[in-house]
Amino acid sequence: MDEHQLVSLAKAKMPFGKYKDRFLIHLPENYLVWFKQNGFPAGKLGQQLELMYEIKLNGLEHLIYPLMPK
Repeated sequence: MDEHQLVSLAKAKMPFGKYKDRFLIHLPENYLVWFKQNGFPAGKLGQQLELMYEIKLNGLEHLIYPLMPK
């Protein structure tokens, strides 16, 4: 993972569903766990959700917050 991926992840928002337009970092952990159990979407969004799952699982949210848009 490089800095570009982290910046992109910090700016990413959920494009659909109950949490539409929320930054991925603000998604509830149980929502990410549901995707982990049922399958992440294909493509870039799925990769970002899976990475966010790992970040939250390991308590690394502090890496994302400084990179978020103001």
